[in-house]
Order: sequence, then C-alpha cells, then structure tokens
Amino acid sequence: MDSGDVGRGLDRVELLARQLHDALAAAGHTVAVAESLTAGRLGAALADAPGASQTFRGGVIAYQTEVKASVLGVDPRLLNTEGAVHPDVAAQMAEGVRRLMDASYGLATTGVAGPDTQDGKRIGTLFVALGGSHGTVVAEPTHADEAMDREAIQQAAVVAALELLRDHLRPQQEGR
Repeated sequence: MDSGDVGRGLDRVELLARQLHDALAAAGHTVAVAESLTAGRLGAALADAPGASQTFRGGVIAYQTEVKASVLGVDPRLLNTEGAVHPDVAAQMAEGVRRLMDASYGLATTGVAGPDTQDGKRIGTLFVALGGSHGTVVAEPTHADEAMDREAIQQAAVVAALELLRDHLRPQQEGR
C-alpha cells in the first residue's frame, strides 16, 4: 500500500481486492466466486477493483440451498444431512464455481448472518473456501459473532475470503 492509497481512504476490502488482482494478473490466474451468506458482496468487491477485467471471471449467488446443488454441484445428500452451513459445503461450492467459470481459483462463502439460526448453526458461523489446482482449503473465521449485525457478519466473511486467497498467493509470490 502506498501513501496515496491511505490518502484516498481505501478500506481493507478495496486494498485486498487491488492486491489480489495484481497478484493474480502477475501469475496469469483468474478467480470466480460462489456466494451464499455474502449475497454478491464478495463479487462486487472484486469487480470494483482496478484489474478486475483481467482476473475476475464472475460468480454465482447461490442463496437458496437447492441452487448450491443444481448450479454448483454441491452433493444434495450433504446438504440434507448437514445443511448449507458446513465446511464441506463451502469446499464444494468453491470447487463447483471454479469448474463452472473455468477459473484458476474458486472462492466461496457460506454462513449465518441472522437474524435467525440456520440448520442448527448459530449466528456468526462462517465458512470460506478456496479451490485451486492444488486442492481446496476451508477456513472458519473466528472474528464474527452473534453480537455483530448482519452487515458486519457479511463484511467479515468478505474480508476472510479475500484474506484466504491472499494467504494462498503469498507463498507463490515469495518463491519468485
């Protein structure tokens, strides 16, 4: 980040998105998103940053459980057994959008923003996943909780997803 970024008041999401597009472009890679909990906020964050036209393939907002199965290929038995808020669901969403959009990486969010619990999971439960050629990783961010409002929980999920991709790309950049 340079002093001009701070002077323009770029927030954390904007900075992460810019850094990710730079890193993806340098590696010749692309990203696509599958969102449930974040309802398009992750895709919007990536699309709004400079460089998006080179590296952002698009996304799927799979807010309804059946869309996760029919569009993204999430196993319906998993959804019936565990519900939509589960680490394996996040992983399958990331893998599904990666295939669907022919992207280097698939990034997914699922969770409970409230106002009610879902599938027995408490408000603030989040899972983000990153699928790529070297496998899929899932994270359960710990900085969201029931005391946060819906928008804050969704924002925490966006940040966590962008950080997951950033953390994956860092070792590749350092190895150059």
